[in-house]
Amino acid sequence: MNIPQVSPWLDHEEIEAVSQVIASGWITEGAYAAKFSAQLNDFIGTPYGVFAPNGTLALYLGLAALNIGPGDEVLVPDITFIASANAVILAGAIPVFVEVNRQNYQLDVTQCHHLITEKTRAIMPVHLYGMTVNMEQIMAFAQQYNLIVIEDAAQAIGVKYRGQHAGTFGDVGCFSFFADKTLTTGEGGYVVCHNQEIHEKLLLLRNQGRLDRGSFIHPAIGYNFRLTDIQAAIGLVQLNKIKVIIERKQTILNWYRRELSSIPHVHFLTVENGSDYIPFRTILLCENADHLMAYLKKQGVVVRTFFYPLHRQPCFAYLGRDRGGTLDLSDANYPNAVFGFEHGVSLPIFPTLTEEQVCFICASIKDFYTAITS
Repeated sequence: MNIPQVSPWLDHEEIEAVSQVIASGWITEGAYAAKFSAQLNDFIGTPYGVFAPNGTLALYLGLAALNIGPGDEVLVPDITFIASANAVILAGAIPVFVEVNRQNYQLDVTQCHHLITEKTRAIMPVHLYGMTVNMEQIMAFAQQYNLIVIEDAAQAIGVKYRGQHAGTFGDVGCFSFFADKTLTTGEGGYVVCHNQEIHEKLLLLRNQGRLDRGSFIHPAIGYNFRLTDIQAAIGLVQLNKIKVIIERKQTILNWYRRELSSIPHVHFLTVENGSDYIPFRTILLCENADHLMAYLKKQGVVVRTFFYPLHRQPCFAYLGRDRGGTLDLSDANYPNAVFGFEHGVSLPIFPTLTEEQVCFICASIKDFYTAITS
């Protein structure tokens, strides 16, 4: 078989929606984007939301609207896609990497206290792999140290913590509509908030420093962070079928659980207590993970590791030095992140994945462990 890691569920409905936009003659951000935004706000449960070209720039917009900038430090989990930290740097601030827990690799609040300095302004919980961080702990910690909370909910559309949607706990929440997300527009991002003043800052920042797109008077510095109606039309169709997408993902996860239940060499992540779970990938912790992934690749299955720990990223080596030696980026300070990277395997779980394909993947995993243990 040839089984990709990601395959967005796009069909005639999205094609028809895009055709209607093109036929209208208005393809930049317009009526479709306004409708998509209104429906997203209703789905997420937020009074305000603005689009961004992608999830990275959504995070940047959120940081900028909250006046995070040069000299400020932002706590970021060590296991996340690099965009979380890059957005902090784009804002001119400094990402400070926090160890994750061993159960599901979410940010570990207990590992944050010793990283607080007079420069710490914000914390960025990342809702990783389709579940949420423990937001009760995050918000209590933020209140204790008077920190801004910017939620990276790129992988968490539709995911709730104790009944409240991810991204709506902090000062801002940021989403991604990249091709591998539960809801996709190809590229795209979204920033939500509850505060009208922050919302106005977001509007100015994303639209060349003006509220009225037709005006040539610009009260503030801003940029072009708009979405197109072509993307919004796709998003409206995706949002209309998101319930089915979520159900399919959860069904596929159950297939994996059924087929792999007898294999002692693999373990699924523990879902955070109080969190929904809409799997971003099928995440396993595996013995001999590197060799297993090589074997699956030979069988035609595209697999991925966990995200590479941020403290190991060559591009961030300077951060330990620039913080006056107070941030030690050695593996000894991030044992859980290292363990996750060395043992983590990400298997496909896109909505059109078939039961036959899942059974083939799981049979290949069984064959691998049978071969190395016999």
